Amino acid sequence: MPPASHDTHLKRGTNAYRRATLALFCAGFATFAMLYCVQPLLPLLAAHFSVSAATSSLALSLTTLSLAVCLLVSGGLAESWGRKRVMALALMLAGTLGLACVMVESWSVLLVLRALLGLALSGLPALAMAYVGEEFDPESLPAAMGLYIGGTALGGLLGRLLSGLLSDIGGWQTALGGIAAMGLMALVLFVWLLPPSRHFRAQPLSLQGLLANFALHLRNPVLRTLFLQAFLLMGGFVALFNYIGFRLAAAPFGLSSTVIGLLFTVYLAGIVSAGWAGRLVPRLGARTVLKGGVLLMLLGVGLCSTPWLAAIVMGLALFTLGFFAAHAVASGQVGVHAREAKAQASALYLCAYYLGSSIVGYAAGYVWENAGWLPLMAALAALFLIAIGTTKRL
Repeated sequence: MPPASHDTHLKRGTNAYRRATLALFCAGFATFAMLYCVQPLLPLLAAHFSVSAATSSLALSLTTLSLAVCLLVSGGLAESWGRKRVMALALMLAGTLGLACVMVESWSVLLVLRALLGLALSGLPALAMAYVGEEFDPESLPAAMGLYIGGTALGGLLGRLLSGLLSDIGGWQTALGGIAAMGLMALVLFVWLLPPSRHFRAQPLSLQGLLANFALHLRNPVLRTLFLQAFLLMGGFVALFNYIGFRLAAAPFGLSSTVIGLLFTVYLAGIVSAGWAGRLVPRLGARTVLKGGVLLMLLGVGLCSTPWLAAIVMGLALFTLGFFAAHAVASGQVGVHAREAKAQASALYLCAYYLGSSIVGYAAGYVWENAGWLPLMAALAALFLIAIGTTKRL
């Protein structure tokens, strides 16, 4: 007689749990390293291809835009095609496209390849979250999601730092090629380590079914709250990091670009806090831990509003710690509250997440340019107060 489904979920402390969490950590690392590795290379790309600074930023913004849009499609397809196979294919395509970027001499072709890379990567984040929601038992799920989010934080950090280092050694081609090679190595570990899905149930592929699943999730008030959290928190996170460099480069600080770039090392706090928050959920409850993460973000904004550099650095660290803790909890709760079509629920969460990055991050620039730093901090604080208020619905 086959074992009951609850006996086959991955439990903390088992070898299968350790293999699965390490595999998902590698996947999250590779995804965000390949996504953000171009950010420190934008000046080199602008010089090499003779384009403006604003135009060079398309190498990143087109990638994130295609990722956000295609998440809804890939999340729906995965309900019929499975989890591990689609995630492995996504990593393989992304790594291959990353290597292809090294060989181009046309700016337009590079942008096309980067947009396709975003499309390929869209097959991974929502599916990874769905896999966690399906395969881990409820008590182990928050910690597992925290480790995955920690991998994304480390990938975002090292993707930026390593591409800068590799570009100093051999130019932007070496940087992009090196990060893509790391992505392919992560693919090998991912395929080797990740246990196959045991609780995935394929659905017939139909447009009507996909739209019905999206409608089902959007009618769920708890999921709507989690989608709103993703929009507000990621939007505020990106907005602060977009413009803190302008603030610190100006008087009275006058910091160099190199020193400002080192501020991304506060992502290390996010790697720690994502796993730590996941372990607190079974003891304190998701709403309490989520609210605590947002309160830390508010405290960070308050410290960043001061004129003292040490306080600003401390504020950035607390802000980052709070963001990754809140994101780990919110994303984990999507898997808990989506009773079916979990990949599509995760896709909606991540779509809201990246839309927040695009819309709030861009709109905050107008506040910074026309009103200054303190009004920008006040606007971000307002966003986080809204986020705290909406946690009552959880």
